[in-house]
Amino acid sequence: MDHQQDLERPSFLEEGAEELTRRPWQHPKAPPSAVDLAQYALWRSSQLADKDLLAALSLVPAARAEVESVEVGLLFAARGEGLTWAEIAEAMGFRSPQACQQYVNRLTARQDRRP
Repeated sequence: MDHQQDLERPSFLEEGAEELTRRPWQHPKAPPSAVDLAQYALWRSSQLADKDLLAALSLVPAARAEVESVEVGLLFAARGEGLTWAEIAEAMGFRSPQACQQYVNRLTARQDRRP
């Protein structure tokens, strides 16, 4: 492997991360999610080189976007099933339905801006 490839491919991928069990909802050939890779890197962090820790940190924005996509999906599913903003706000720890709605509006706007 040449030096350029070594910089692009963190060693934790060769040490088992590519073999992480796929979730039932993932296509069998889909790569592990950024969340799974970041968690795997954290688990192996004491064994990682600095460049691999930096590579793992670079996954955080993608992992955040993945989690936000799940959150938006769950929120739309909840509303689609007839749950009220008051019920959703309580489940998510907001003090009011309005605060929850404002948060959801910001979250969906952020999702809309992502490429």
